[in-house]
Amino acid sequence: MSRLVECVPNFSEGRDSQKIAAIVAEIESVQGVQLLDQEMDKDHNRAVITFVGEPENVLEAAFKAISKASELIDMEKHSGQHPRMGATDVVPFVPVSGITIEECVELARRLGKRMGEELQIPVYLYEWAATRPERENLADVRRGEYEGIKATISTDPYRIPDFGPRRTHPTAGATAVGARPYLIAFNVYLGTTNLKVAKEIAKAIRFGDGGLRFVKALGFEIKERQQVQVSMNLVNFEKTPIFRAYEMIKSEARRFGVPLVGAEIVGLTPLRALVDVADYYLGLENFQSSQILEYKLKSPEISARQGMKGFLDSVAANTPTPGGGSVSALAGALCSALGAMVCGLTVGKKKYTDVSAELKEAMNRIDALRNDLTFLIEKDATGFERVLQARRLPKYTEFEIEQRNSKIQEATLLASTIPLEVMEKTVLAMEYLPLIAEKGNTNSISDIGVANLMGLSAVKGAFMNVRINLPGLVDESKKTEISERANAAHTKANELYTVTEQIVESKLI
Repeated sequence: MSRLVECVPNFSEGRDSQKIAAIVAEIESVQGVQLLDQEMDKDHNRAVITFVGEPENVLEAAFKAISKASELIDMEKHSGQHPRMGATDVVPFVPVSGITIEECVELARRLGKRMGEELQIPVYLYEWAATRPERENLADVRRGEYEGIKATISTDPYRIPDFGPRRTHPTAGATAVGARPYLIAFNVYLGTTNLKVAKEIAKAIRFGDGGLRFVKALGFEIKERQQVQVSMNLVNFEKTPIFRAYEMIKSEARRFGVPLVGAEIVGLTPLRALVDVADYYLGLENFQSSQILEYKLKSPEISARQGMKGFLDSVAANTPTPGGGSVSALAGALCSALGAMVCGLTVGKKKYTDVSAELKEAMNRIDALRNDLTFLIEKDATGFERVLQARRLPKYTEFEIEQRNSKIQEATLLASTIPLEVMEKTVLAMEYLPLIAEKGNTNSISDIGVANLMGLSAVKGAFMNVRINLPGLVDESKKTEISERANAAHTKANELYTVTEQIVESKLI
């Protein structure tokens, strides 16, 4: 089983999409990390980003995102509905598979230590990672918010951070880092503008004031919608499910003569949490999770049958992804794989002793590129899906149009840079092919010829994907930069292809 951990950092910026795009870019620059979701809220002035991957990769992506946020977000100028203490407000690690909550605690401590030492940001460990009982609850850690913590951190013994200086960062403030199980951010909108009603209901349902055991709740005014909201964190959805919180809000709202007009889940949620809701409201009898199609399709016996056939079937399906971009990345990965194979068939052979060291180094480097390009197969499909999702966003109000246009630009930039990365990674792999063709096992010379063809196909295919996405970019400087890099990679690939082809042809009978 792969070791996967989820990270869900919250950033104190919900109005400038370019800043969040820059932070997301830092996360996506780490190989092996998969961006799952990002949410921005203008009234809360807050963004929630969710990504997943192997523990070490997630740790690195989290640090890079926090570092970028400290450059872009100034807490001296920040205001919003949501409580906050820093540019990166909170960073929880959540175990997904093959990893324990205790290992997530260790990740939190390592991240906090690095933030304190390298970024000079004070860090408070919370939830499972807390070093003091009174810091387990995030609300207690964040009490007083940025301004209060700034004023007391140097004098109040309670405010001594777990890591970092005993002063807030000049612009980035302080950060809470921790480990926790899955949390569901669940909001319910009320049919009133009376903020007092929302706060009274929040008080009634949160555990801290005698309400539901695993519920944290606050009342907020959402000016954009001209409504108020009960905003909740359900910290254990199995023991306090969504429907129970919703029904209690409905009961409390009835006392004020206020209707419930909508609800939302912010970020991701486990499917079983929604299944519980369906089970409750439909009154299902003898229902089992094995009846859920998606669960059945992911069962070990079916998953074992998947592989290349599954990928080819998904390409052949009448859906836009995976498409030419993913296939180009696959061609680049095949180019690298064949190159590594020929190196492996050469290294250690007596006949090739003189070149073994050189080809072993080439094998290690080209195989690393194979891993990178394999990751880009799925990443390309995800990038184009985000373009499609952005285009489907509503556009009825000026705010919705602005948000939609911003999301389209973010997604288009991603859809342009991913195939560019395929081009540049493949060119790096092709640079080793002349060496392998010249000095590698002559019995495998045709394999290098095929690797060469795959490499050129990958670059040319990815080049077409760059070009089809570029016209949608508004930022002319970005458009120029991407175009110049893509043209350079295309030219280099053609040159390398010719060199390798000549060597291969000279050795074929």
